[in-house]
Amino acid sequence: MAASWTRQNLLRGWRRYSSDQRGAAAVEFAIVLTLLTIPVLNVIDLALYAWDRMQVDNAAQMAAQAGWAVCNQASNLPATPNSYANCPNMLTEVTTAVQSTSLGAAVTVTATTEAYYCVVSGTLTQVAAVTSTKPANCSGFGGLASDVPGDYVQITASYTYTPIFPAMSIVSLLATPITRIAWTRMG
Repeated sequence: MAASWTRQNLLRGWRRYSSDQRGAAAVEFAIVLTLLTIPVLNVIDLALYAWDRMQVDNAAQMAAQAGWAVCNQASNLPATPNSYANCPNMLTEVTTAVQSTSLGAAVTVTATTEAYYCVVSGTLTQVAAVTSTKPANCSGFGGLASDVPGDYVQITASYTYTPIFPAMSIVSLLATPITRIAWTRMG
């Protein structure tokens, strides 16, 4: 008798519970909110990635400008590629400039290259290395006979981005480290 009474009470309690709709909206909202959270977190992560990429681009440009500001005289130009004996402060100034953005010391100068370039159809074209003698003009390289090749320095800045939500972020598929290049014409 006691077993049937318990079974009947359980069945009655189950019917009452299954017909009760209180709290159903809260449970549905929790499920939908979980599904909506993933796109919002991806948007946040993607926005931070874009911001950091702009900061790295800015850091590379600032480094190129700092290199020009320190070594823009003909007597200061490097005698050989990446040999800054004539301009000993170049690497220090470039590193300081590249780390002056909001990313700080996380941004590094990964390369500085120098060569002679001419503008050919609106594009920089390398015509000689720094170790060789400077070409007299750009006429043999698709430029005008009056065009003089320029000594250009290329600065490459790099930053490793770590997604905030790596397990569910599409930013994990984007290129990292973020590498940006800036050019400046020297002397």
